[in-house]
Amino acid sequence: MQLVSDPKAQNKSIKKELLECIERVVDSGWYILGSEVEQFEKEFAHYCETKYAIGVGNGTDAITLALLAFGVGYGDEVICPSLTATFTALGISATGATPIFADIDESTYTINPDDIEHRITKKTKVIIPVHLYGHPANMDPILKIAKKYKLVVIEDACQAHGARYKNKRVGSLGDAACFSFYPTKNLGALGDGGAVTTDNHTIADKIKFLRNGGQENRYEHVLLGRNSRLDELQAAVLLTKLKHLDRWNTQREKIAKHYQKDLESRDITLPNPQPWAQPVWHLFVIKAKTRDSLMQHLKTCNIQTQIHYPISAHMQPIYIKRNAHLPITEKVVKEILSLPIYPELTTSQIDTIIATLL
Repeated sequence: MQLVSDPKAQNKSIKKELLECIERVVDSGWYILGSEVEQFEKEFAHYCETKYAIGVGNGTDAITLALLAFGVGYGDEVICPSLTATFTALGISATGATPIFADIDESTYTINPDDIEHRITKKTKVIIPVHLYGHPANMDPILKIAKKYKLVVIEDACQAHGARYKNKRVGSLGDAACFSFYPTKNLGALGDGGAVTTDNHTIADKIKFLRNGGQENRYEHVLLGRNSRLDELQAAVLLTKLKHLDRWNTQREKIAKHYQKDLESRDITLPNPQPWAQPVWHLFVIKAKTRDSLMQHLKTCNIQTQIHYPISAHMQPIYIKRNAHLPITEKVVKEILSLPIYPELTTSQIDTIIATLL
């Protein structure tokens, strides 16, 4: 079966390296906030072209802790797209703030800058653009709006490790950025993990305190913090994988180009990368008017597909009472379908998928 993603295949390809780093951590006797985390934070910050990276428990916590570090809380509003993993909105809600959902640009599936400004109120504190499916959001107009209204911009880069916007790494574009290392991500751990990147020393220090119960020093709690620490084992795994990330992303790009070259059908709309973007193809998402029947057809041919995401955030039971109307988002969620894409997918498998679709 061709899977949408297959972290097992990736881990198998570097199994010896992974076992060595796991053994190193086991033998060290130090498992929380040690040298592995410190080294990963240093190398991931360098990779993202930022001054600081702070490891945390997962991508959702990264969003929550970043918002808390900027003073966001009850009564505040945070603008984000609705077409995203609902965990983006949950990260906002966890601070006590209210997520305000904006519509998307259909060509990129990312937040539409033109739909942001009229959603700004006196309560708005932050804009969270999501670099969805590995394609960067259009950041320049978003940053311009943020500057005009004195708002903070926190990137949700949980699906975009290594992507670039106008030759700058995502994660270095806003006031801070949040990453997930869920096992299926382009850079995935062997469990949960996350990080916040920033150039702001004060914010970096606050997040370090917040992730560890608000402690500035051991047993001295100076902030109302959380328990959200990237552990040594996951940090060691991520350190090992980070040196392979660009190679894996290049392979994803080759697969995407293979799809785009040979998958031409009147019934399918292919992704449309923008000239200012260097996406990393976390997912390869097509649109089809007959999406559900196409999905079933592929399933009968032993090809797994998924919908990312079948219920947009503003239509979730916990948020639907706000009655936001987002016509593009609501149209797109009825048509999108994620095809298999991961570095270990073979040319033969890709050709089979394309032939099944045509």
